Amino acid sequence: MADAFVGGLLVILQWKAFSFMLIGIAVGFWVGLLPGLGGLTTLALMLPFIYDMTPVEAFAFLLGMHSVTATTGDITSILFGVPGEGSAAATVLDGHAMAKRGEAGRALGAALMSSLIGAVVGALALAISVPVMRPLVLAFGAPELFMLAIMGIAFIASLSGQGARGMVRGFLSGLLGLLLALVGLDPQAAIERFTFGQLYLWDGIALVPVIVGLFAFPEIVDLAVRGTSIAGEVPQGNLSQGVWEGVKDTFRYFWLTVRCSLAGTLIGIIPGLGGSVAQWIAYGHAAQSVRDPRERSGFGKGDVRGVLGPGAANNSKEGGSLIPTVAFGIPGSAAMAILLGAFLIQGLRPGMEMLDKHLTLTFSMVWTMVIANIITVAISLLFLNQLAKLTTVRGTILIPFILFLAFIGAYTEHNHIGDLITLLAAGFFGYLMVRCGWPRAPLVLGFVLGNIAETSFYISTTRYGLSWLLSPLVLGVIGVPLLLLALTEMILSALGVEREREGHAVDFELTTDVDPAVAQKRTLGILGWTLGFLALILVIGFPIAVPLFVFLYLKLVGKEGWVLTLILTAISWLFMEGLFNRLLHIPFPEGWIFSVLG
Repeated sequence: MADAFVGGLLVILQWKAFSFMLIGIAVGFWVGLLPGLGGLTTLALMLPFIYDMTPVEAFAFLLGMHSVTATTGDITSILFGVPGEGSAAATVLDGHAMAKRGEAGRALGAALMSSLIGAVVGALALAISVPVMRPLVLAFGAPELFMLAIMGIAFIASLSGQGARGMVRGFLSGLLGLLLALVGLDPQAAIERFTFGQLYLWDGIALVPVIVGLFAFPEIVDLAVRGTSIAGEVPQGNLSQGVWEGVKDTFRYFWLTVRCSLAGTLIGIIPGLGGSVAQWIAYGHAAQSVRDPRERSGFGKGDVRGVLGPGAANNSKEGGSLIPTVAFGIPGSAAMAILLGAFLIQGLRPGMEMLDKHLTLTFSMVWTMVIANIITVAISLLFLNQLAKLTTVRGTILIPFILFLAFIGAYTEHNHIGDLITLLAAGFFGYLMVRCGWPRAPLVLGFVLGNIAETSFYISTTRYGLSWLLSPLVLGVIGVPLLLLALTEMILSALGVEREREGHAVDFELTTDVDPAVAQKRTLGILGWTLGFLALILVIGFPIAVPLFVFLYLKLVGKEGWVLTLILTAISWLFMEGLFNRLLHIPFPEGWIFSVLG
């Protein structure tokens, strides 16, 4: 165990893995600062880039990126009152109030340092849980794995919305994911299922295009409908003043920070509750820990403890949510459901393999979370004034590049045009789900776990008939989560905390403050541009279509100047030619017109 713990650090410090982690940190850093992009969207967009990476490099990249978005999301919450992540909403109450009275630096210092402590606590919880989980996972066979998959989908589904209607929608969404997982050849009998005579569907529906489409496309549409810059004007003055006072506040209220970190970790372990619940429980605990009623009345008006509690819980919950994901394949959050896709891409299976054969990889995840947050906090403290300016990036500049990444990422799944069609189908369906208030996380989880559930069910019924349903472990898999859920609901009710949906970044609400006629026009416009991009790719091929699309969108929709348009077009071409063609050697199709002329 100790050798694997040290080995996890050593493999992360190898130059290639460390470099990928730094790249992930840079991406997550920027994404966390920009409200509207969302860590989930970016996590889905980055999945295609890990095909040629080793497992250590892949998770260093993805976890390095994901673990810092919560930290930098607090920056925009404090400066602008706009959460960079949906789970950072509680930080706005006191953080933005402090900023408005000239204490932005102190609030930022407190948020950053408490986030670092929360990340360390969450990572330590993951490390400590490994020896506890190993004997439990060893006892699990096919019946238990099947029931875990079903219970995981049920948990995410039941916690995806409030009320009976939301719960029913969550279950139906999860069942739809299971149904989509059945497409392709039957793994037992090699019989075609729902392929409609298409050879492309023999291997099933492609994972990456589905995830990218479901999570990226609705956010792209919403960004286009808003038609504004990301966060408005940059706050004036020197933001770095008072930062160290905020750092001191973290250690002045150190045990409060630790308690809130532990609360976030425990909530992260319970699948489906998510960052919003963790933050609000931590905020409520911070307020309740103040005995003086007059002092407690300062919460919501700029009390630094109202920043420390949510900041610590928001980061510690990531380590907690990794525990059931790695040990049982049950994601602790929607982000972890997407991360399950990374396990499949890398040929890994959560469970005993991660606690035995790949134990060093598991501990490398722990070290990645700690190191990534240390680097992020250090950079944030040094460059606060410069970071604030990044939040004024216009949506019209972001959209063509996000679409470009989405199309490239989807295509790299099988290097087949069917991947792009799957992307658009999933994207349009994801937009309709958000529009109608249906949760997307259960669908993704059902889709990812469908194959595991089917195989485990086949083995269970073949070997044991139906007697496995009465196995003590199977009954325990059903009973223990239900007991935990009941206890959680009782505690939440006692604390007066209303459970929210998994975070606005997962099933966010579309913009409603735009005139309906304008919103409809912009929605149809971005749909038309997306279909036009696909048409360009089919006709002239990726290498020419990408820079041409970026150029046309920036000029016709963004109304950008010639200099900026040409610079950004050149950047898109360099990405296309340098990274994807020369470095990754992705075989892009030439296009219909060149096939005819050639």
